[in-house]
Amino acid sequence: MTNLTREAVEQALRQVRDHYLGTDPVSAGCVDEIVIDDESVRVVVQLGYPAGGYRQTLGEELRAAIEQGTGAQQVQISVQTRIHAHAVQPGVKAQDEIKNIIAVASGKGGVGKSTVTANLALALQADGARVGVLDADIYGPSQPRMLGVRGQPESRDGKHMQPMLGHGIQVMSAGFLVDEETPMIWRGPMVTQALEQLLTETAWEGLDYLIVDMPPGTGDIQLTLAQKVPVSGGVIVTTPQDIALLDARKGLRMFEKVDVAVLGIVENMSTHICSNCGHEEHIFGSGGGAAMASQYGVHLLGSLPLDITIREQSDSGHPTVAADPDGRIATDYRHMARSVAAQLSLRERSSGSAFPNIVVGDSSE
Repeated sequence: MTNLTREAVEQALRQVRDHYLGTDPVSAGCVDEIVIDDESVRVVVQLGYPAGGYRQTLGEELRAAIEQGTGAQQVQISVQTRIHAHAVQPGVKAQDEIKNIIAVASGKGGVGKSTVTANLALALQADGARVGVLDADIYGPSQPRMLGVRGQPESRDGKHMQPMLGHGIQVMSAGFLVDEETPMIWRGPMVTQALEQLLTETAWEGLDYLIVDMPPGTGDIQLTLAQKVPVSGGVIVTTPQDIALLDARKGLRMFEKVDVAVLGIVENMSTHICSNCGHEEHIFGSGGGAAMASQYGVHLLGSLPLDITIREQSDSGHPTVAADPDGRIATDYRHMARSVAAQLSLRERSSGSAFPNIVVGDSSE
């Protein structure tokens, strides 16, 4: 017996939990269209994040739920992605050609923040988004090496620099403007001015996401950057041990003070994987990232191992997502990137975006 009403279809859709949004597509406002015709139903779902192959998985789950809940004879599900621009801090102007800026920060250095930045960017691109990376660590720029980019940017109009390309990612870094071994002996105001120039004087081209590799720490430089760069959301990278978590909390509070939404926490070096036998061990402790996420009411986006291949791949200019896209660690990065983008998609949208909302992916059942 069929029960093909809009209410019945919506009720069936509510039984399916989007893995990355953490809720059903109806509650998340993702159901764009429901068309009922006799014994058939067509549903269009528009996700606000680049979901890659998960669109097909979600579509199959939604179709099964509708068939079971309504008895419909024919169910067609279209799962699409439409990335919107989201609101930034009050009083900060959004950047042209960039829908969303996501800042990746840490309370201290040495926790793998730059490696996470590069791989999150590559994972978002692999799922269909247009992505850029801004290396804001003026004192220690590492993205040129990690993304395998050499040379200096060109200028077509004498005013703006063309971003360099690494694995299809648009990249800008102070590392392109000075020799790799030249120290940047600058005071704070010079650093913040340099970063603003790198952001505003780069000819970014239609980015869905610009991932900013923030300098480590929570001092005046980091606070000034967080106040002047139009950020849609932030990600905190930490390691499990208590001393790193103390500093990571400061990074989280810094974002809170400048009205930047914290999209989640990445726990890096969560376990050590022996390169000889493959044994995993929590050498830095366990559960720290989850406890911090629970304390502050934010998402634990995922945990990553301390694995020699991550270091080797980053040093060679081929980060894990590019070097081993089907491997376990690359899969972890893809899940984290989708979670970051999904949490951002639930935030308030920008009211003044000049971007057309173009569908960048479609999986139909």
